[in-house]
Amino acid sequence: MDTTLQDPLVGQLLDGRYRVDARIAVGGMATVYRAVDTRLDRVLALKVMHPALATDASFVERFIREAKSVARLAHPNVVAVFDQGAQGQYVYLAMEYVAGCTLRDVLRERGALQPRAALDILEPVLAALGAAHRAGFVHRDMKPENVLIGDDGRVKVADFGLVRAVGAVTNTTGSVLGTVSYLAPEQIEHGTADTRTDVYACGVVLYEMLTGSKPHAGDTPAQVIYQHLNEDVPAPSAAVPGLPVELDDLVAVATARNPEVRPFDAVALLAETREARSGLTDAQLDAVPPQALAEVHDAAEDRTSVIPRLLPADQGVAHHTSRLEMPPPTPAQPAPHGLRRRGPRRSVIAVVVAVLLALGIGTGVWYINSGQFTRVPSVLGQTEKTAEKRLSDAGLELRNVERAYSDTVERGKVISSDPESGARIRGNDAVTLVVSRGPEIVKVPDVQDLSLGDARRALKEAGLVPGMVTKEFSQETGRGEVIRTEPVAGTERHPDSAVALVVSKGAPVDVPDVSGLSVEDATAALDEKGLKAKVLPDRVSSPEDAGDIARQSPGEGTEAAEGDTITLTVSKGPRMIDVPDVIGKDVDDARSKLEDAGFEVKVDRPFLSFGDTVDSQSVDGGKQAPEGSTITIRTKGL
Repeated sequence: MDTTLQDPLVGQLLDGRYRVDARIAVGGMATVYRAVDTRLDRVLALKVMHPALATDASFVERFIREAKSVARLAHPNVVAVFDQGAQGQYVYLAMEYVAGCTLRDVLRERGALQPRAALDILEPVLAALGAAHRAGFVHRDMKPENVLIGDDGRVKVADFGLVRAVGAVTNTTGSVLGTVSYLAPEQIEHGTADTRTDVYACGVVLYEMLTGSKPHAGDTPAQVIYQHLNEDVPAPSAAVPGLPVELDDLVAVATARNPEVRPFDAVALLAETREARSGLTDAQLDAVPPQALAEVHDAAEDRTSVIPRLLPADQGVAHHTSRLEMPPPTPAQPAPHGLRRRGPRRSVIAVVVAVLLALGIGTGVWYINSGQFTRVPSVLGQTEKTAEKRLSDAGLELRNVERAYSDTVERGKVISSDPESGARIRGNDAVTLVVSRGPEIVKVPDVQDLSLGDARRALKEAGLVPGMVTKEFSQETGRGEVIRTEPVAGTERHPDSAVALVVSKGAPVDVPDVSGLSVEDATAALDEKGLKAKVLPDRVSSPEDAGDIARQSPGEGTEAAEGDTITLTVSKGPRMIDVPDVIGKDVDDARSKLEDAGFEVKVDRPFLSFGDTVDSQSVDGGKQAPEGSTITIRTKGL
């Protein structure tokens, strides 16, 4: 099923400018769409806040802060924000569209990465965050979902929705926004976030790239939080034997539970990353990790959430834990090479209980079966629409639709589900579907000489996305037909990659000069050239007679396509202006004064003239004459 069909924004023109073409992703606070800026004719991404949140001033403020913050960065590894606005219930950001996938997609499909690939992704991420840190911002929500990898290999950091000024992010009360798997201990315990919290998250992301799994996992967010507070991130080599000690050290220093031990910001961590890389051989960098399935985990752990933190008043909640069985603390694994890491010393039980209460898990609910169980129906090989109906008939909701390449499952059909078919889950639970994007590589079809509509259909049938349309003159290709694609036909691309189309405007036509002609004559002259005339309603003052053409756009000497429109502006005649009195003045002075006033000047000297003093003028001083008209001045003579 195309999930965009039921979206009210798809197909609409937002704010009179942005045509919404398709829904890309849905998050906890906003939905992202692929759209076209109809003014600049370029593809971009629209991030639209959920209407239910648009009435919350704090969320709207966060949205606007994201736009302003990212606009100040202007870094090649940061997804650019072009515009911010609102229309009715829709508050949006217009952002750079990156055709490709997220780091989460890569990890889900491939599992652990080679060290070289992991560092090749980490370094531009740190460069982007370093620019933000040096500009005074903290991202606060670094995770693989916010790392975009373009089809051209470029790496960009996205979603600065939680960005804050460094000096403003201290000692928040009650809760902290973030993603549980990547929260630094001080964020959970104290609500503080500075550049070192981003460093911690990057260390977790590096561990995940090197091993294919998160360092801390659990059945509930509370268990993950418990480990953040009490256990060091293990050495990657413990999960993937043979990884160099330099990478163990890099993860250890970035994820130190004591923020004082970590690099101060992303710039410092980038320097340590490059130093670690310099100590590795090509064989170490290109070592292939053991083949394993990508980690299966609860997608809720990857969502940005409101996480309650421990406040002094929370101490009193500890007496509610009598029936709450928490996992016992496990000995912290020693950090490589004697690096000491000191964890927070707060009461972890109180923190976890606060989290459970905020998530709606009361102590009495912990052991109670709150609903009937059902089994996930078989949806493998079904179309997306059929699979969603089967889930609905079973009383289950569709949580999300993810897409993956497959050489065996037809494009648009279900590869797998999470939970899997036959799994026993609660009757009101939700299921994630993984739908095939078809083979990992497709070829750009030859659409030359096809109409634009037919070319777009051919690209979609090949599993590609029709991209930006530009127009060129062509003597050989008919008007409205495709001249070429970019990339060219036969080029191999990932499915869903955008393909730009260059469409013919037909043979060029020389635009004639119609200024000074009547509207009727000007229209006829343009019609002879195969051009259309559009006459503007407002008239302007000009030297041309009233009713004649004062100016045209485009002008004489330019080229247009047959059928193009030439805009015509009609004259209301010249502007009447005051004539200066120049009698008695020297001829040169009189000429300058009249020309400065906007007139042409003619000097009439009698056959027998007495000097160069003006004796008379054709229009008396103080009267008015048309701007640009000629004033004749005469010297005294017999």
